[in-house]
Amino acid sequence: MAPNAKRLKTEGAPPAGVVVCDNLIGGESTPPLSGTYLDVVSPSDGTVLGRVAMSGQKEVEVAAARAEEAFVGWSGMTAKSRAAIMFRFHSLLEMHADELADLVVAENGKNKAEALASVAKGNETVEWACSMPQLMQGKILQVSRGIECRDLREPLGVVACLVPFNFPIMVPMWTVPIALTAGNCVILKPSEKVPLTMRKVGQLLGEAGLPPGVFQIVNGGKEAAEALCDAEAVKALTFVGSSGVAKSVAARCHAVNKRVLALGGAENHLIALPDCDHEAAAHDIVASFAGCAGQRCMAASVLVLVGDTGDLLDRVIQKSKALEPGTEAGKVGPVISTASRDHIVGRIGAAEAEGGEVVVDGRGWAERRPGTWVGPTVIVKSRNGNKGDGKSEEIFGPVLMVVKVDTWQEALAVENASPFGNAASVYTSSGPAADYFQTRFRAGMIGVNVGIPVPREPFAFGGLSGTLSKYGDFDVTAEGAMEFFTNRRKITTKWALPKEATMTAAAAAGGGAGGKTDTANFVGQM
Repeated sequence: MAPNAKRLKTEGAPPAGVVVCDNLIGGESTPPLSGTYLDVVSPSDGTVLGRVAMSGQKEVEVAAARAEEAFVGWSGMTAKSRAAIMFRFHSLLEMHADELADLVVAENGKNKAEALASVAKGNETVEWACSMPQLMQGKILQVSRGIECRDLREPLGVVACLVPFNFPIMVPMWTVPIALTAGNCVILKPSEKVPLTMRKVGQLLGEAGLPPGVFQIVNGGKEAAEALCDAEAVKALTFVGSSGVAKSVAARCHAVNKRVLALGGAENHLIALPDCDHEAAAHDIVASFAGCAGQRCMAASVLVLVGDTGDLLDRVIQKSKALEPGTEAGKVGPVISTASRDHIVGRIGAAEAEGGEVVVDGRGWAERRPGTWVGPTVIVKSRNGNKGDGKSEEIFGPVLMVVKVDTWQEALAVENASPFGNAASVYTSSGPAADYFQTRFRAGMIGVNVGIPVPREPFAFGGLSGTLSKYGDFDVTAEGAMEFFTNRRKITTKWALPKEATMTAAAAAGGGAGGKTDTANFVGQM
């Protein structure tokens, strides 16, 4: 739970300034059947921003039934008509970008520049979804004389998206606009820590012209998430969160033969070679591990220094020490909750106890009140010590482990030993060196002189399957999401070849049933 968050049964109106975040079901704001709510608390100062509905299986069943009803009409529309709504939604997101960013700052703690960037990045995926009428077209081929094969994409039906607290709008936009434009109906369960941003997004989708029941929000915690995994009406489910929960979600969905993509945690490595641009690399490294308070699955976790890298580490240390707490642009915001803060501080202490040298110590920020803060922290591991954090759970905070090695092979061994397989980058001025690492990293997303190697559309996001970063099928965003949220129907057609002697004069001239185009009918289809 967030700091001071509590469950409560409510009667009467909430205090002034406290937003009630009910479910969005069938186009209507719908309270939880239990009457139970959870406080939504600002990680910056501990104030109560709102109360979010804590729903369960019954609310999921109602939402799924509404979605099944809405699916008939929504899937029956052309992709072009659905994309037209996404175009309007894209414009509304641009118009309300500042308001949405303020909600992200309030409930998540990002600084304003980070929040605005997350809104813009989410809207890039909406923009990609607008192009889907052209991208969804199938293939057609005459495979033999008189035999034609073709395929076409069809929506799955009702789908669910379970999203985390760290990007209240960007991560939902990885999936929601693509699933909708493909013709599916979506049930979203936001993190109960940050429901306010997507509450506003749901309103904007309605303003854009989305029919009731096509996009719904069921708020809640574990009970609601498990109900969505189990619901027979839900044909596919995406999840982004910790590796342990991702594994559990994937197993639960697979048990009922549900399509699932569950993205877990990460331990991302940055490899710095002696020939890299030290100033540019230091700037990137600090931005990577400390940006968004380290609460992103693409944040740097381990910096591997190869050979003599001169003053690179000193530059990283000085830039880290210069960072200040706050939610203004350029500052480092709070972590999401008291539990998160205590977890990060505990992991720093454990690394120190194992022999790590804490050269930048952010634990002092944890004493800041109100709010939940941890400052940038840099820990240098001994050469004979653990080559990473050694845990199967990511720290998920502004903490960078530094490892020193002598050779490329040792550096690669450090990265390859990670069980996560999410992302890795190398800093170098050498093309052959870059090629050596980018073809040998055990990671799904790789960078060269890039601290956050996030693929941008049309490339999809995702780590390596079979690692702790990814359970299930396909990638998320762009083409990966389009594959995930559609089925391909394959059609093979065979017609008897006409015998020339039996062809009527009208058919031979293009008349009769196969003759001239009915002009009025053709125009009506345009």
